[in-house]
Amino acid sequence: MAKRFYRYFPWLFIALELLVIVLVLGLLVLIQFQTSLFFTEFLFDLGLLGTIWVIVVWVRKDYKLSRTSTYWDTLKQFLVTYVWVVLLFFILREHLSFFETDKIDFYQYPLALFIVGFIRLVVHMALRRYRMSGRNYRKAVILGKDEWSCQLARALENNKAYGIKLLGFYDDQIKDEQVLGGFDSFFRSFEIGSLDIVYLSQNMSDHLIKRIVDHADENHFKVKIIPGPALQRNKKLTFSSYGQFVVVNLNEIPLDRLGNQIFKRVFDVVFSLFAIFFILSWLMPIIAFLIKLESKGPVFFFQQRTGVNNKEFTCIKFRTMYKNPFSDTLQASRHDPRVTRVGKLLRRFSMDELPQFINVLKNDMSVVGPRPHTVPMNEDFKQRLEKYNNRHCIKPGITGLAQVLGYRGEIINHWQIKSRVKLDYFYVRNWSFLLDVKIVLQTLNQMFRTGETAY
Repeated sequence: MAKRFYRYFPWLFIALELLVIVLVLGLLVLIQFQTSLFFTEFLFDLGLLGTIWVIVVWVRKDYKLSRTSTYWDTLKQFLVTYVWVVLLFFILREHLSFFETDKIDFYQYPLALFIVGFIRLVVHMALRRYRMSGRNYRKAVILGKDEWSCQLARALENNKAYGIKLLGFYDDQIKDEQVLGGFDSFFRSFEIGSLDIVYLSQNMSDHLIKRIVDHADENHFKVKIIPGPALQRNKKLTFSSYGQFVVVNLNEIPLDRLGNQIFKRVFDVVFSLFAIFFILSWLMPIIAFLIKLESKGPVFFFQQRTGVNNKEFTCIKFRTMYKNPFSDTLQASRHDPRVTRVGKLLRRFSMDELPQFINVLKNDMSVVGPRPHTVPMNEDFKQRLEKYNNRHCIKPGITGLAQVLGYRGEIINHWQIKSRVKLDYFYVRNWSFLLDVKIVLQTLNQMFRTGETAY
């Protein structure tokens, strides 16, 4: 429920504010309606104002009404956005408008936007009430019961508007009705999706903290430590505040931020549409003809692979092999008799992956990300490699950092998959749009060079 809420809330937030602007402006225009009013001019102004508002709100992430933000925080965020929108609107209106007359009064535009600020405060208030009613909550536990962790528990209990439901404590030394068990029992208590946040006492040992963070990465929940003075001074960490109480985020990644997710998704969609319309539209019939000409069977090969949050999806490729029962479990090797002659050509230039742009449009994959493995291989690697599951906290990609650095094709030695996982881990922790662009350019360059492992 909470994940669906956060998926749709930004769009509902922006749509509501846009609707308010349209209704208020329309009402103000009708109040002073004159027969000489140029309706076309009003539509132009309304479209320009709405477009600027949506862009500025999106860029400034006004839709992120934090669980711990105050009404004053929301108002300050709105006022900055308000100033930007008003300035941009009148500057662009002056240069873009092709109308010689101005029948709509100047005051109406700022007034319409100012009413949006009131609506935003109402939305914030409604959201707090919604969380106080026990909905849209996140489930949390505290590891280590001491003075500071008890203060955090009281802060969460006293302010239901944070929307964080504390399930209890885990501790090896203290035994009471609030303690659910020892630390070892915690690792057996929650599976993927059953917990959202773990708070750690500042007195945890380094070894235990590392174990907890690794377990959290594997099961996709966030870890926040209740800090001491040393952690408070660590500028590399990010913080969350609950009133005057501060916790530190230990494993936050760039793509946890909704703005980055939206930016990456827009790039994925635009790039995929370009590839489909300008490359696949004419190349696909040629490849399909060659595949059917050489061997019987379908043009496309559909295979179950592991995606974000360990969810399986159907990966689409051009068929490069004769039909065989080992496609999911046996990797392609050099001089593999299963690979067709057309398949060898497609694999050499990575053209067999082109249909995966359809997977990108379906939101199963991204243009850039860790390459997805088949389900049996994924289960095998997960057992053999520490931190392997970390790569599944973001969507898999058509290409990735490991691939452009030479780690592609058949996995013969253990160090090959280990190196891939390390590079995937680096990408997840250090994602940026510029890194994605660099990987795409390197991939395009490699497509026209023969790689030793491209078979």
